[in-house]
Amino acid sequence: MKIIIAGEGKVGALLTKQLSAEGYDLTLIDADITVLESSEGRYDVITVQGNCASMETLDQAGVKETDLLIALTNADEVNLLCCMTAHGMNPYIHTIARIRNPEYMEQVYEMRELFALSMMVTPERQAAAEIERLLKYPGFLKRDTFAKGRVEIVELRIDANHKLRNIALNDLDSIVKCKILICTVIRNGKAIAPGGNFVLQEGDRIFVTAPAATLTVLLKNLGIITHKVKRVILCGGGRVSYYLAQALLKNGIDVQIVEQDNERCVQLAKLLPQASIIHGDATKEFLLDNEGISDCDALVTLTGMDEMNIIISLYGSSCRVPQIITKLGRLENNTILDALPLGSIISPKELCCNNIVRYVRAMNQTGAALAIHTIADGQTEALEFEVDENTLYCGIPLKRLKLKKNVLIVCITHGSQLEIPNGDSSFREGDTMIVVTGVDRVIYQLNDIFDD
Repeated sequence: MKIIIAGEGKVGALLTKQLSAEGYDLTLIDADITVLESSEGRYDVITVQGNCASMETLDQAGVKETDLLIALTNADEVNLLCCMTAHGMNPYIHTIARIRNPEYMEQVYEMRELFALSMMVTPERQAAAEIERLLKYPGFLKRDTFAKGRVEIVELRIDANHKLRNIALNDLDSIVKCKILICTVIRNGKAIAPGGNFVLQEGDRIFVTAPAATLTVLLKNLGIITHKVKRVILCGGGRVSYYLAQALLKNGIDVQIVEQDNERCVQLAKLLPQASIIHGDATKEFLLDNEGISDCDALVTLTGMDEMNIIISLYGSSCRVPQIITKLGRLENNTILDALPLGSIISPKELCCNNIVRYVRAMNQTGAALAIHTIADGQTEALEFEVDENTLYCGIPLKRLKLKKNVLIVCITHGSQLEIPNGDSSFREGDTMIVVTGVDRVIYQLNDIFDD
């Protein structure tokens, strides 16, 4: 499949890395030659310098023979014009555009056929939705949803006082007293697929598959006491803060937004009259102290600079804020970050890429994944598939099946029933299955998990 990526920013660079590794034929368009040269030196791609919305540049990139165009420049208008132009030159092309301006969201969705859009992605809105979900369950570092919200893979950290510290997985049931499955463990920065004799240690981060209905029971039995979030401080007044504040205010949660730019503060005050907008530098300890950081239920750092977000989150941790969420644009130094008390880490570009990759894999592919989530610092993928008439081994117990290395079936849904499977479990047509695998192997459809 031939794909054009227009705009090699953070999202474009991550997408180039992932799709190149999966063997797609990529052409990159960007106005900055240095950005293109960097990607050309690292990946097997073709590069074209120029304006991606112009017919000349798109023709040079081979748009007439392209299956999919992904427009990811920093300008929504350019992305829309790029997709419209590409569709005019090739009516069979699929198009994906990144739209960031909240003012455009509704009209772009309603006029998506006019704009020739196959899909619209909004990283900031996705990030806000993810943060809102985390605030509903303060005990988890990360939550990924499957089976229409009925199954989740959640992340927990094993600290010195954790009930699961020094516990073998075979002995979990006596402590958690609910049906769960630990599918992946991060230890010393490396993802491990644990067996029954695996013993959890302090510092481990575990990824737990469980029905959504049992999450509260899981937290209670682990002795993790959580309180309903009533007041949240958001540091940074960008688009993620705007979307998040909207959602939190609707749920009756008090929101304080700290923003350094005075003009942006005025805009936010008009857009969010129920929120408290504070003009100031969120890295100043006295400002956060005056705003009651020690008494807030959650601190979310959403400035445009990773370093600033890290500093503010570390100060929030020293003030014993119950829940901290840190937005990061770059996640290259996972081992270093893992040692810092930053709470939950959110990466809008990763959330956006997951959606785009799912769409790419589904093109011209029957039985493609219904959902794709990257977990364990990008070392593992969790995928949801529907069992259809083409799926092999229906009705056969899992203990009789041979799966490929590092592939684990973590949940099977039979209609309204959810099952954390064992060796005697089986699946049938109409079920959905959640599988976890290392990112070194791409699972395009369900039959790819079997080692024939």
